[in-house]
Amino acid sequence: MTDPVLRLEAIEKSFGALRVTDCLNLDIPPGETHAIIGPNGAGKTTLIHQISGALSPDAGQIHFDGRDVTRLPMPVRARLGLARSFQITHILPRFTALENVALAVQARSDSSFRFWQPAAAEEALNAPAREALATLGLTERTHVRAGTLSHGEKRLLEIAIALAQGPKLLLLDEPMAGAGPEETRRLVETLKRLKGRYTIVLVEHDMQAVFALADRVSVLVQGQIIATGLPDAVRGDAAVRAAYLGDGA
Repeated sequence: MTDPVLRLEAIEKSFGALRVTDCLNLDIPPGETHAIIGPNGAGKTTLIHQISGALSPDAGQIHFDGRDVTRLPMPVRARLGLARSFQITHILPRFTALENVALAVQARSDSSFRFWQPAAAEEALNAPAREALATLGLTERTHVRAGTLSHGEKRLLEIAIALAQGPKLLLLDEPMAGAGPEETRRLVETLKRLKGRYTIVLVEHDMQAVFALADRVSVLVQGQIIATGLPDAVRGDAAVRAAYLGDGA
């Protein structure tokens, strides 16, 4: 049996008397797109922070790519191959799309890249950056300042930045947040092309996007996973419907 890329073992996190993550266990195998859903206040953001290294759990262990990373900070986890996007886009608006992605390549390669140097002198950085932009359908926006991109294009750019880090695990935190119907459709179609190529953990409120993308779904309620399984099985689970999806789901 293949070892999981990500293993969470009895993770616990409290803020004062409020337990936000409650003895949570989860395995994510290689190549899987795994969605984590749940109502507001379920503890999704806190869980994502613990996986990425922004927060440390009070108890339990986090194993990534066969290594205990429970106490490792976020930059170290990123260098190990854990790339994250955020609910609010983190881009440099005055830099072009290419420059934004090239910075991620630079961080991975420890290059001496400077934006005022001729682009040809930094082809080792720009080539993988252009490849990441092409993967996300942003080739025509390569030399456009990131701040002028549409909301959906900024979301795609942030994912391109994550891909440029050469991730073993791609952690996407509500990539559809704030996107309109057409932008959401484009994001879903793009993420479909990444399925199987990358191991993806997707936190998302848009249920149509979740059920279009996920190989498996975990439902988080009050810090506990109440169900994990194939999308149709989770959608039909009576406890899930009562706790989150509702009778009309």
